[in-house]
Amino acid sequence: MKLAQAIAEDFRRQFDHEPLLVRAPGRINLIGEHTDYNAGFVLPAAIDREMAFAVALNNTDTIRLRAFDLQDAFTTTVDQVHRIESADWANYLLGVVAQFRKRGVAVPGFDCVFGGNVPIGAGLSSSAAVECGLAVALDTLLGTGIDKLDLAFMAQKAEHEYALVQCGIMDQFASLFGQEGHVVRLDCRSMAYEYFPFDTRAVRVVLCNSGVKHSLASSEYNTRRQECEQGVAILQKHYAGIETLRDATPAQVNAHRDELGPVLHKRCLYVVEENARVLAACDALAAHDLAGVGQLMYASHIGLRDQYEVSCQELDVLMEVARATPGVYGARMMGGGFGGCTINLVAVEHADAFVEHMTQAYRERLGLKLETYQTTIVGGVSVMA
Repeated sequence: MKLAQAIAEDFRRQFDHEPLLVRAPGRINLIGEHTDYNAGFVLPAAIDREMAFAVALNNTDTIRLRAFDLQDAFTTTVDQVHRIESADWANYLLGVVAQFRKRGVAVPGFDCVFGGNVPIGAGLSSSAAVECGLAVALDTLLGTGIDKLDLAFMAQKAEHEYALVQCGIMDQFASLFGQEGHVVRLDCRSMAYEYFPFDTRAVRVVLCNSGVKHSLASSEYNTRRQECEQGVAILQKHYAGIETLRDATPAQVNAHRDELGPVLHKRCLYVVEENARVLAACDALAAHDLAGVGQLMYASHIGLRDQYEVSCQELDVLMEVARATPGVYGARMMGGGFGGCTINLVAVEHADAFVEHMTQAYRERLGLKLETYQTTIVGGVSVMA
């Protein structure tokens, strides 16, 4: 509430009228990495790191945006909304406005102040929180009543067209559909979803931020997508039912190892096995088997490191140290790769000692400072007032 109050007070100072308040959470992904763009399964949750918005219509044709954390502002008129090369943060918001207008919604002028505590560049989807927060605020103020799943796709399109990031749907979905105390399994093909209880009072979700983001990340991400498509094209010559790697089995991938070649074979096998791990993790959660979930997380990291090859030394060190630390059920890298956070499941009574040990070990092993975040699982985007 303190964050929202600070945002609201800044709004009143800047614009001198009363705003609507909206909170939009970041997200974790328990397991299921690089599976979303292969029409597979993911298992995210919304977390208590969030963006807060104060938004109100202003009875003009002018859009006035203010980034509270950056102490920066951007102004344009409604009819001049387009992608701005020099306005990094504003593009996420302008992209959302553009999506409403594409649906034929007449968006009038409005004022907006936003800010939050979702770490930038840590793989917790601060961008999706920004997009989804404004989308819900505008939907509420304009009374458009747009379906929540449509809002998720609109936010995704905003990122594609204005931030120029070809993201999957997981981040926006998790921010909007999060449910307190639950992770949500999403089928990225059908968009069917199911909630699974996950009590963060019984086990802590601790994120360890490597503090690095290698320049490889974006180019290698695109390369991995292309490699998956190449693998599918080869497998389709032999199996009529394969549309994406979601449809393939390990036996099918292994049967064409020579034709795929060593690189495509590894990429395809990782995705097929990771999809199976998501389903197995859901079974383990349903059986209250945290140790089982943890073993699947370790396997996910090893697959990302050795088969998908998107890890890095910093993430590997964090996983290895965590695995040898008392009270840890599981750990793995989270996100696209080459930096960002590891996600760790830690017994409550060991959480503080875990943080202390990881911080010291990271400094000793790599000479780097470690930021950690203990998170709880919360509900998705909501209107506060």
